[in-house]
Parts: sequence; structure tokens; C-alpha cells
Amino acid sequence: METLPCYKGLSPIVPLKTLIVDDEPVARKVLREELETIDDVVIVAEADNGASALDQIAAQEPDLVLLDLQMPAMGGLDVVRRLKTGSHIPVIVIVTAYDQFAVQAFEAGAVDYLLKPVSRERLAEAVERAKRLNTLEAAERVARIHEIAEPVPAQRVRRIIGRAREEYFLLGADEVYAFQAEGDLVWIWTAKGKYLATQTLKTLQERLRNTSFRRIHRSALVNIDHVRKMSTLSSQRWLITLSNNLEFIVSKRQARNVRQLLNW
Repeated sequence: METLPCYKGLSPIVPLKTLIVDDEPVARKVLREELETIDDVVIVAEADNGASALDQIAAQEPDLVLLDLQMPAMGGLDVVRRLKTGSHIPVIVIVTAYDQFAVQAFEAGAVDYLLKPVSRERLAEAVERAKRLNTLEAAERVARIHEIAEPVPAQRVRRIIGRAREEYFLLGADEVYAFQAEGDLVWIWTAKGKYLATQTLKTLQERLRNTSFRRIHRSALVNIDHVRKMSTLSSQRWLITLSNNLEFIVSKRQARNVRQLLNW
């Protein structure tokens, strides 16, 4: 049976590939000069706007991104919201001149925040925190920032972390067809295939409360927006077919939930 691997933090002997993102040349210069005095850090690129930052993240696959929040056209939170996910998810450290924005981002999941002007001591602390963060923890933090980055709270998309081999993906809840538990593992079913969840079915159900997900079995949680067909097997037994042809038998205990679906 496949089990989740135990990821260790980034090794201090491996240089931390770092990307500096700030629209102010002086601010980038200060960060570069301070980073050059810190061991085990290599600056792979700089970006002066959000679009360039996304390009550099995709091209350089940095371990750490020092990200300015206030930039024209595309701010730091917009950059995080548009991150392409996969085998390499960077650690995000927020850099800002405004404390209220920094606190918001830090509470959302950024590993740290730096207030301008940035001191060498605080920068060194942020780098050390980034080194201790493992891949899964970085993905979870980015997922949390994704959620607060949506412009209107009512429209926020909950992000689910899925693993395929050694790659982590931030999945929008709306693209998930179902969660299916098999022993200690929980599989995430989407149109593109299945991923291994990083949380238990119970935790996922709690996170997705008041959404389109319904528990239909002790081992299954389905997205009713993707239900294509419901068939009766008996007076208390139902068969649900999703739009990807995945089928689930509803337990007697959860039959009431299915009857409620008939009225959607």
C-alpha cells in the first residue's frame, strides 16, 4: 500500500534558490545586497512586476520568493492566486511597507513577512524559516493564501492539495468530483485523474461545509454539482453516477442526503 512520504525540510547545505519581486529598483537592490551576505542563498532572478514574477517562478523554480504586496496591475496576492502548481511550489515571504497588509498575508499562510526597510537580521530569520519548511507545508501555506486572495469573500475558492507521485497540486474545490477513502488513504477524483489527499476525509468534510459536497458513505464525499445520474437499488440503496462515470453506492445511513438531492 502506498503511503505518504516523509518530507524533510530543505537542507542547509543546498543553496536556497531565491527570487526577488518588487517594482522598486532600490528595494530589489537592498534585498539583493542583504541576501548576498547570508549563507546558502543564491539569487536566481529578479522581477519588477507580477507577470514577470510568474514567468520567473515557472522558469527558475525558486525555493523562496520574496514578494512585494503593493505592485501596479498585479499585486503580490494576485501573483500567488495565479501560481501554476506542480512539482515545485515555492515558499512565500511577503515584503511590504504597510503592517496591516503584512499581518493579513502572514495570517493567511505566508511563512513570514518583512516590513520595509528590511533589516539584515529579519531577512536572515525569514530565510531560516524558509529552509525549515518542507514541500507539503509550503503547498498548504500557498493554498491558504489562495483562499484569501480571492477579491470577494463569497467567491473564494477553497483550495485542496493533491499529490501525484512527487508533485503537489492546488486544486479548486469546484474541479473535484469526489473524495474516496481507502484505508488510511484518501483519493481525490477530478476530470484529469486522481490525486492523493493530504488530509483525512473528516477534515475535508469539515473544510467543505456549506459547499456542494455531500457525505454519501463513510468512505465517500461527492460534489453534487458533478452528479449526472441517481438510480435506486432498493428502498434505501442508491447508486450515484458522476459526470466522469465514477459510481458510488450510497449507504443506508446517508440515504436521506440523497433524497434531499432530488429536490435541488
